[in-house]
Amino acid sequence: MTLLETVQTELAKYEHPFFEFSARDTGKGVELCIRSKIPGVLSPEYRLTFAERDLRSTQFPWTLQRLLYDCLTDYIVELFTKSPMTGSR
Repeated sequence: MTLLETVQTELAKYEHPFFEFSARDTGKGVELCIRSKIPGVLSPEYRLTFAERDLRSTQFPWTLQRLLYDCLTDYIVELFTKSPMTGSR
């Protein structure tokens, strides 16, 4: 199984009503893309690249889950159109 197939196999275990997940080989690792299913979102996708050493680890399924959940949290926070942190009033 290739490294890309490893990520795709793990991603197939996840489904979300607001986000879709995909992976592609970048030559430097495998890039995970989290994309909003909601039209008109200002930042329609969030990307993260896994290094080969991460993908070959026996702990990869748990690492992917942890990073997927962390990335979703970060992505949702980045989607705020107004907050005290953005300086918008």
